Amino acid sequence: MRTWQYRLARNLLFKLDAEYAHHLSLDLLKLSEKVGLLAPLAGNMPETEPVECMGLSFPNPVGLAAGLDKEGDSIDALGRLGFGFVEIGTITPVPQPGNPQPRLFRIIQKEAIINRMGFNNCGVKEGVENVKSASSFQGIVGFNIGKNKLTPNADAISDYLAALRGCWGVADYVTVNISSPNTPGLRDLQAADDTARLLEALKNEQSKLSEETGVRMPIALKVAPDMGSEQIAELSKVFIDGGLECLIATNTTIERSKVQGYPYCDEAGGLSGAPVTQQSTEVIADFHSHLGAQVPIIGVGGIMTGQDAIDKLQAGAKLVQLYTGFIYNGPPLIKEIIDAVNAQK
Repeated sequence: MRTWQYRLARNLLFKLDAEYAHHLSLDLLKLSEKVGLLAPLAGNMPETEPVECMGLSFPNPVGLAAGLDKEGDSIDALGRLGFGFVEIGTITPVPQPGNPQPRLFRIIQKEAIINRMGFNNCGVKEGVENVKSASSFQGIVGFNIGKNKLTPNADAISDYLAALRGCWGVADYVTVNISSPNTPGLRDLQAADDTARLLEALKNEQSKLSEETGVRMPIALKVAPDMGSEQIAELSKVFIDGGLECLIATNTTIERSKVQGYPYCDEAGGLSGAPVTQQSTEVIADFHSHLGAQVPIIGVGGIMTGQDAIDKLQAGAKLVQLYTGFIYNGPPLIKEIIDAVNAQK
């Protein structure tokens, strides 16, 4: 797909309500994939060397972040666009509707999105069946899990363990989301002591499930960009001591200084896109200064250009993920990033 073609499609979609356009786009992608039109439309991606991370081989370094394919029913279609890996979710142990609509807002002038979706999803059981039904995607699949809104933080570990057991062995890795700003109190789990207890419980369950099934499923953990150097240092120690296999940095921000005065700037929720680019890259660099090669990082947050991706890789990320940049720039951004990575070699 050429850039002008995507911009034309995007401009039409941007005339629609943001959440309606989201669902319509996925439906059209799935239909195009089903009838065989998506492959010629997407075109061929440039070849690149695979990336080894978490003991897995990623066909290329560009992934789709969680949040776009919330229920895991669009993996084949999204994979056809050129992603080396697709992360689905966030999925909770039982289905939940999420927050009331409207809950998704574009700030087009700043290439940004604010969302307060609230983990709307089909639940682990159906999510697992959706992932199993994917048949053509040859890349890596991540399964992003969270706690249900009505589950108090005191019982959060039970939710995460239930979700881990439910999705065990279905995807290639599992991501533990403790950083969404749209589930009340969730980010409190990023306190060092709480994170340490959660990680210990997850690693114990992982070891047990691996022994029982003979299946290996690495655990990643996704953090917010809204933390200072002291918290980053504390969490880095927790991650190293706890044997975390991968860190995903970062989720959306609650910071609004870069969108003040623009429509929807005061809507509650997480801000993503260009306004979080630098903040996310700085957090990646700070974490990498503590983690080194012991815990690999997947960089996500405001990747709008190939150079943005290179900046995150140079800050210490091994892989990158797209969400808002993909909404604004489409499949051509995947090719741009791969070309930029190849040019660095």
